[in-house]
Amino acid sequence: MALSRIKEFLKYEASGGIILMAAAVLALIIANSGLSPLYDAFLNVPVAVQVGALEIAKPLLLWINDGMMAVFFLLVGLEIKREFLQGELSSRDQALLPFVAAVGGMAMPAAIYAFINWGDPVAIRGWAIPAATDIAFALGILALLGSRAPLSLKVFLTAVAIIDDLGAIIIIALFYTENLSVVSLSLAGAGLLALIALNRFGVNKLAAYVVVGVFMWVCVLKSGVHATLAGVVLALTIPLKTKDEDGHSLLLHLEHSLHPWVAFIILPVFGFANAGVSFSGIGLESFAEPVSLGIIAGLLIGKMVGIFLGVWLTVISGLAKKPDGADWVQIFGVACLCGIGFTMSLFIGTLAFEDPSFATTVRLGVLTGSIAAGTIGYMILRFAGAQGPRTVPGRA
Repeated sequence: MALSRIKEFLKYEASGGIILMAAAVLALIIANSGLSPLYDAFLNVPVAVQVGALEIAKPLLLWINDGMMAVFFLLVGLEIKREFLQGELSSRDQALLPFVAAVGGMAMPAAIYAFINWGDPVAIRGWAIPAATDIAFALGILALLGSRAPLSLKVFLTAVAIIDDLGAIIIIALFYTENLSVVSLSLAGAGLLALIALNRFGVNKLAAYVVVGVFMWVCVLKSGVHATLAGVVLALTIPLKTKDEDGHSLLLHLEHSLHPWVAFIILPVFGFANAGVSFSGIGLESFAEPVSLGIIAGLLIGKMVGIFLGVWLTVISGLAKKPDGADWVQIFGVACLCGIGFTMSLFIGTLAFEDPSFATTVRLGVLTGSIAAGTIGYMILRFAGAQGPRTVPGRA
């Protein structure tokens, strides 16, 4: 049962990652063609929803980033809760290796970015951009490798990315929240208490959680805390053991239902809306700008060093074992794939810099670093899979 859920999860993530790649490429083509003005106009279409005195008015791009991505974070939260309660992260032995790898994979890129941008109080705000991993893209590339990548390696990558997502959520909550509204936060807190009460009393109507969750999303949106965090909070209150009228776990049912919507619609739309970089006026010097360089170096070097070093130290110390059937070269290849930061890196980039002039710089850094890391990771894993297992001398 658990193995079939893992395979189904990987199927959605991998195929969704391929569609996400296509959406990003399409955005790049349009942004560098005669359709560029239409692309910009489309993303800036004003969209407003008003109920009485309450009005939410934003350009379409922000509805995608604040609204649709809240559903993505809801799914992430569901995955995190399930993994910690009954999945690959439910025991110390299972969780230790991906946890150490994920921490190293967040700390090293952030340190490299901060080193390059130290002394610039504006640019330094982007330190968390290269700390993220895009699980859909990474699993999409692993899917292209077929049997060259063992299932244990895919599960390991998924666990690392989920812990990475948890770290990104904590970073957003702690470092990218400003100008708080006490009233809105209080109302959001009331919504949270209502969700906890629904959970504690074993309410098995998913609609009840969703209605309160939407109310809380509106309150969080107005509070100054990023609205996507409401999706995570809602996810953590959805019960795993409570059954719906058909006898299915509420959490597993919602997770299963959301997967295709997120993989095939929400993430591709986000990628299309945020990946459009015009190459007009971009030269080699653009890649050497501190923000772009910090992101590229963080994703390409920081991720592979931080993750591989974390795994190596944990394994040689005897605290954990390597993923079954995977050798050190394959683990290094996966560490490189984790440098694909696309979705979450672009998202954090929108939070880090209010000045729109940074948008192109961030996108250039994220796309360059992600493409380079993905290409290197793919080539290493393809070569490793073709040549058979390798070990570090003196180590299994």
